Amino acid sequence: MRRILIFRGGALGDFIVTLPALAALRHEAPAARIELAGNASAASLAVTRGLLNAVHSQHEARWAALYARAPLAADFASWLASFDVILNFWPDPAADLAHHFPLHPAQTFLTASAHPTCAPAAAHYCAPLRALGIATAALFHPLAQRIAPPPTRRIAIHPGSGSPQKNWPLERWLELVTWLRSTHQAELLIITGEAESSATRLAFAPLGAAAHQLPLETLIREFSTCRLFLGNDSGISHLGAACSVPSLLFFGPTDPAIWAPPTPHVHWLQSSSSVASISLASAQTAIRSLLGAS
Repeated sequence: MRRILIFRGGALGDFIVTLPALAALRHEAPAARIELAGNASAASLAVTRGLLNAVHSQHEARWAALYARAPLAADFASWLASFDVILNFWPDPAADLAHHFPLHPAQTFLTASAHPTCAPAAAHYCAPLRALGIATAALFHPLAQRIAPPPTRRIAIHPGSGSPQKNWPLERWLELVTWLRSTHQAELLIITGEAESSATRLAFAPLGAAAHQLPLETLIREFSTCRLFLGNDSGISHLGAACSVPSLLFFGPTDPAIWAPPTPHVHWLQSSSSVASISLASAQTAIRSLLGAS
């Protein structure tokens, strides 16, 4: 394999659970040129770490042609034909995209559902590689390692996610933060993004250092200073786990067997009814245990 193109859409967490597949491809084909069309911001993390050679934004207009049955423009088809392997994880319910591939007999085209069908999610995105003779034992790929916990009381908190249904209630987060400050003398790093309202940011403003919409590489450096991470089922939680930060995550409507990072330093609390059913007391008990272990 000399040239590989991967179609993988979604947000930050969706990309991070694809890292084990990218790492397996890179291990098998260290000299190959591997390109990805998807979340350009998230995928840049893999470029700087040598897993990808190039990234193309999933929002480029040219991709729309893949979902039409008309023949592809000659220059676009020629570029796609230059890849030995094309691996698709973009939604393709009517097989419109698959209709165009392979573009020649020597090209291998593999496709799988955009959404995981097995647990953990990383196993789903690694499964198509078996057709290439690539076995993937590791279903978690760290972006940063830590030898020992930093000698600080700093705890990172991300109270949001891409869906309000996945968020532990704001008032409970505020109670937890107050408890951490008073009982554990914690120094809080409050991570927020575009999904968090200005009211949420204002509520946390007096309680810790604000980290609002930081570039991902900057956030990775901030994680290196944190003893613990607390969050919902979100992309930032996947990033914190990938930075090897001991983590406690709150799950409600989503299944942690699928979506929790499959690594021993990540722990979770789950309610089958809703994330709001997770009590403050259960969170405090879990945090005491984690702080004691670290």
